[in-house]
Amino acid sequence: MKESDFKRVTPYIHEIPKSFRDDMRVPARFYADGALLETALGDKSLEQLVNTATLPGVVKYALAMPDIHQGYGFPIGGVIATELPHGIISPGGVGYDINCGVRLLASHLSYEEVQPYLDTLASALQANCPSGVGRGGEVKLSMRELDKLVTEGSQWALKNGYATEMDLERTEENGRLDGADPGKVSDRAKKRGIDQVGTLGAGNHFIEVDRVDEIFDEQAAQRMGLFPDQIVVQIHCGSRGFGHQVCTDYVNLFQKVVHKYGIHLPDRELVCAPLSSPEGQDYLAAMKAAANYAFVNRQVLTFLIRRSFAEALRGKVHKTTIYQVYDIAHNMAKIETHEVDGRLVEVCVHRKGATRAFGPGSPVLPDVYRDIGQPVLVPGSMGTASWVLLGTEGSMAQSFGSTCHGAGRVMSRNQAKRSIRGSELRDELEKSGIRVRAGSMAGLAEEAPAAYKDVDRVIEVVHGAGIAKKVVRIVPVAVVKG
Repeated sequence: MKESDFKRVTPYIHEIPKSFRDDMRVPARFYADGALLETALGDKSLEQLVNTATLPGVVKYALAMPDIHQGYGFPIGGVIATELPHGIISPGGVGYDINCGVRLLASHLSYEEVQPYLDTLASALQANCPSGVGRGGEVKLSMRELDKLVTEGSQWALKNGYATEMDLERTEENGRLDGADPGKVSDRAKKRGIDQVGTLGAGNHFIEVDRVDEIFDEQAAQRMGLFPDQIVVQIHCGSRGFGHQVCTDYVNLFQKVVHKYGIHLPDRELVCAPLSSPEGQDYLAAMKAAANYAFVNRQVLTFLIRRSFAEALRGKVHKTTIYQVYDIAHNMAKIETHEVDGRLVEVCVHRKGATRAFGPGSPVLPDVYRDIGQPVLVPGSMGTASWVLLGTEGSMAQSFGSTCHGAGRVMSRNQAKRSIRGSELRDELEKSGIRVRAGSMAGLAEEAPAAYKDVDRVIEVVHGAGIAKKVVRIVPVAVVKG
């Protein structure tokens, strides 16, 4: 694909018309500035975007955010909506890490108060929050209790002392998707997930202590309890081996049945089934179980972070209390109602590496944020800024209430490991004042800032396009990685 294949709709929106390929059902749109468009042309992500525009039931546009990069079938950063009842649902449109997401916690402390104790705090976070491939945690579950957990989501965490009512109020869907069915989840997925609740995993997952660097919307920041130089914490993780196995199982199942429904695909990784089919309904119920698992996983990590702050800072600062700002998913399929060509349509919105960004007035938002819009959390790459945004009326009109989820890779993990030495990166980050706790130097190299796009540029695009609004920029002071 080349730049001449695009039509520029606005300074930040580029469109591949439906006429580009005979099998496209809708146009494909991509949010970018010139530099980000050039980067996207460097892999197959835009071809993957065009492929998603061919799927049965797709409406309006196939969309990609400015953090787009190549993924499994669907590009990461991709958004499509398929009309119910016969539009498809696709595991590749959700991703392997179902309900990978971000949670933002806030303290009552300034950077100046915490700075002398950052090494102690970073070490406490690493000690209390298990990380690494396959690593288990302190939550011990029977299979029966695991089934309750994935059905109840964060309600299970509340009942078991890991959550507060405020945590649930400030979590997307209150931390629980209705309709989860553990009976649609394989024993292998359950065995992989049974000991991983409250663990970070590896890859791009992290716990990060940040400092509020700049405020762009004072009113919204105050509503969220954010102030200059404040210490806040981000958690970025998902459903661990449980969700990965759910995706694997249903990709394999759908490969066997896709032809039964007469679905012809330009790429077998787009494998899907009609949402109304037995297989589509089974995947949706299993995906919801994995999503609930991820909500609980981040909630238990919140509990462990609170413990870490108390252990490291009690008696040294005036208040170690940690409260939740918001928690969002960026790998999910959700049944929602959106306006399409002047009519309200019930659709299945796939957001793969994209974040829900509902605007002011949405009834699904907590009371505290309903009049300003949904908080959107966009982590940068390690060592760079992250952002707090708000959903807008523009996102509802343009992108099915969606926006970007991060910076987006420009280097594969293998490329990063070949070109970056983890020990040197750690030393550079430490010299810049960022405490680093990592399980391996190879894992650290995979997530180097050089492996990612410039998150500030990505934010300028979504802000400029009107599908999110800047609120606060935060910068890291300590990082814990698997």
